[in-house]
Amino acid sequence: MPDSKYAAYQPAAPYFDLVRRALGDRVDGAHFFDLVTDETVYEVLYDVPGWPRVITGRDALMAAFRGYVGAIALESADRLVVHVADGGAVIVIEYEVRGTILASGVRYANRFCSIITIGNRKIVHWRDYMDSLAAWAALTAPRGV
Repeated sequence: MPDSKYAAYQPAAPYFDLVRRALGDRVDGAHFFDLVTDETVYEVLYDVPGWPRVITGRDALMAAFRGYVGAIALESADRLVVHVADGGAVIVIEYEVRGTILASGVRYANRFCSIITIGNRKIVHWRDYMDSLAAWAALTAPRGV
């Protein structure tokens, strides 16, 4: 994580670093939060308790991720596949994350597919899909499983 102003988000660093790497020179900014604006729409097409379906703007996204890093510590984000569409204006990334649910110590692993729309060298829209069953199993598993 290149900037200490994002130190509180360190538990999600593998995810942020993977996204930054996936988008490469198509966007400006060193950290994930530098890639979004006050108008960015971050949409998730699944239900996870405590996580909104639509988040609009950088501040709201940072607030949501404060909750995320308070609940899950990621150890890795990998198996990245990048698909470029619409002349580079749309990037589809497939990836996996692994970590630990902090409240229970349960191991967490999940697969994602995110469709990212770029405009003016920033993320303008993010649509996210994941393995909801994997998340549910990790979040509801008994402690230490």
